Amino acid sequence: MGHSHDHAADAHAAGRRRLAIAIAIIASFVVVQVVGGFLTGSLALLADAGHMTSDLLGLVVALGAAIVAARPANDRQTYGFRRFEVFGALFNGVLLVVVAVSVTASAIGRLASGASGEAHEVAGGPMLVIAIVGLLANVAALLVLRGGASQSINLRGAYLEVLGDTIGSVLVIAAAIVILVTGWDAADPIASLLIAGLIVPRAVVLLRDVMRVLSQSVPAETDVAEIRDHILDTDGVVAVHDVHVWAITTGAHVFSAHVEVEPAVFAEGRVGALLDELGGCLDEHFDVEHSTFQLEPSGRGRRESATHA
Repeated sequence: MGHSHDHAADAHAAGRRRLAIAIAIIASFVVVQVVGGFLTGSLALLADAGHMTSDLLGLVVALGAAIVAARPANDRQTYGFRRFEVFGALFNGVLLVVVAVSVTASAIGRLASGASGEAHEVAGGPMLVIAIVGLLANVAALLVLRGGASQSINLRGAYLEVLGDTIGSVLVIAAAIVILVTGWDAADPIASLLIAGLIVPRAVVLLRDVMRVLSQSVPAETDVAEIRDHILDTDGVVAVHDVHVWAITTGAHVFSAHVEVEPAVFAEGRVGALLDELGGCLDEHFDVEHSTFQLEPSGRGRRESATHA
């Protein structure tokens, strides 16, 4: 278990480094993109800039959550502070929704005013150059974050934001090319709507994962029936009940169960060995970081059920 905790600590440290590098990359380009959006008159570029700004805020929040999550457990926070990673992901999910709604409203307004004859001239050339540079910045940040996205819900939220912004930059480039070739300025707000449409599904997926953790649901990749079968296959175990599995954050699974055992386990002093075997099984096969087993004499489960009834 010590090796497992050391590996987790190394992974969290690497995650913080990834976030810090991504913040530096995104921050270096946000101002350029915002100024470029105003100078070119491109709503799509401003939408992408707004999304990138939300990326930056989300990355800062994610880094703060990762730093807090690294603090050790104490008597007030017995599981530590790793749940703050989930709160950071929650903030990112809500921020994505806000950006999507604001971009959609602006794009619809631009299309409506264009239909009524109001002109919105867009400088396609500068818009294209800025969008290409933005794409390169997003790709760089994406490559930095990709390695940790599967290990932390906090990093996954940051990764999804930058991924969406990368696709948004591609859409802005496409809109700029259309404007340069055809002069059709409506391509700009249409690209903004497509960017908003890409943001919403990612926000929904992230918020769903957050709610799964906060509601203490069984982690999606965990099969409770399979865990129960592993426990029942252990020598000396007769039955298992009151099984609970949840997650403090991504990759930090917690398990508890009442395990009924044969009388010989108590009589022969095999309690410690059995607990080691059960804990090792869950750590090895199901990546459960914290496991708690209440060993009981055979038949105790039926008496508990009668009492609870």
